[in-house]
Amino acid sequence: MAWTRRAVLGAITARSYASILGANDSVRLGLIGCGGRGLYVTGFMRKVAGVSLAGACDVDRRLAEKAAAAAGGCFYTQDFRRLLDRRDLDAVVVATPDHWHALPAIRALEAGKAVYVEKPLAHNVLEGRAMVEAARRHKALAMPGTQHRSAPHYAEIQRRIAAGEIGEVRLVRVWNFTNMLPDGIGRAPDSAPPPELDWEMFLGPAPIRPYNPKRHIATYRWFTDYAGGTITDFGVHRFDTVHQILGEASPLKISAAGGRYALNDMGEMPDTLVVSYQYPSYTMIYEMSNINGFGMGGRAPGMKYYNMRGQEDRPHGEAYHGTKGTILADRIGYEVYAEGDSKPVERIPARDATSIHCEHFIACLRGLGRPVTDLEKAHRATNVAHLGNIAYRTGRQIHWDPAAETIAGDRQAEALLGRPWRKPWTIE
Repeated sequence: MAWTRRAVLGAITARSYASILGANDSVRLGLIGCGGRGLYVTGFMRKVAGVSLAGACDVDRRLAEKAAAAAGGCFYTQDFRRLLDRRDLDAVVVATPDHWHALPAIRALEAGKAVYVEKPLAHNVLEGRAMVEAARRHKALAMPGTQHRSAPHYAEIQRRIAAGEIGEVRLVRVWNFTNMLPDGIGRAPDSAPPPELDWEMFLGPAPIRPYNPKRHIATYRWFTDYAGGTITDFGVHRFDTVHQILGEASPLKISAAGGRYALNDMGEMPDTLVVSYQYPSYTMIYEMSNINGFGMGGRAPGMKYYNMRGQEDRPHGEAYHGTKGTILADRIGYEVYAEGDSKPVERIPARDATSIHCEHFIACLRGLGRPVTDLEKAHRATNVAHLGNIAYRTGRQIHWDPAAETIAGDRQAEALLGRPWRKPWTIE
């Protein structure tokens, strides 16, 4: 069936009808999580004609006030439930820490609103599955912030590999390299939370902990209560891209090794991690370092990866090793190497696709296109990261059943697919 506006409208329930607007209708957004990423993506959305930010929410009152002021003085709150009570919002952007992705997104879908949720999709496998099922149940537009799906050069790589230009791909390497030496996220004593921060609300479904500034803002991702480290932060983009290019399969066997070897800080996640994933038709190796920023190289002179310190290399990326050649890729371009040749045959520049992805979400909200991705795809990519962490934490090979989403013969590993939710922040 062609994906037309009529088809879109025919596929949704009366309750979610408001999520599909006219081609020229105004769009009123709500933002949950008003830190840098939330303002960044809603900034791109607001550049589209007729789009405005009508509500802002953050557990830090100052961040919510700042977002509201930037939007001309819109409604703001520290409680996402108050935002979702508003009937004038067409869509909600969820850009919170990972442990707060699932519940606001699900409640927004239940309220009949479209949802754009940042990666990684969820804190754990069970929460991700609950989000996927909520989107299906309410037949609403729900799109993840995995912007590689909107990148033209990645679609081009997919076509070229599918056409057999580098032969059969049986090995994929994925890497994320940053240098946080010597002190990583640092150390800080527990203390009273600042008056503008609702710390209990920040913890949400996570266990009660004393306030510590290192558990908040950008450094939360190195604590298992809230996130999964670099692999769930940066790795998910790469895993999603591998799935896009080679097919939407899932790994069957996962092994990991690593440790927090060198960083002198209070983070809980490894600073060095290597994970081997056995897929049905290829093997993927993930390499991560927080103590070396060199990456894999392969960058043409003068091309520098954004936000890095000037290295002319590729600190994040993928390598697709085929029987007739290799493609090295990242979000700002790719190179093609013929087998046996150390110099690239082609260098194809590109740019980060976040703005394209955000514009695409608004177009889909107005019924002007079919989403390039969905929560199911993001869930499968995020699971790859979760399974890598589970293999690391248990020290054992994981045998994954992707259809049942279970781990065979390992109760300890199986328990890490989810976690108890602290009341009242439960997902039924």
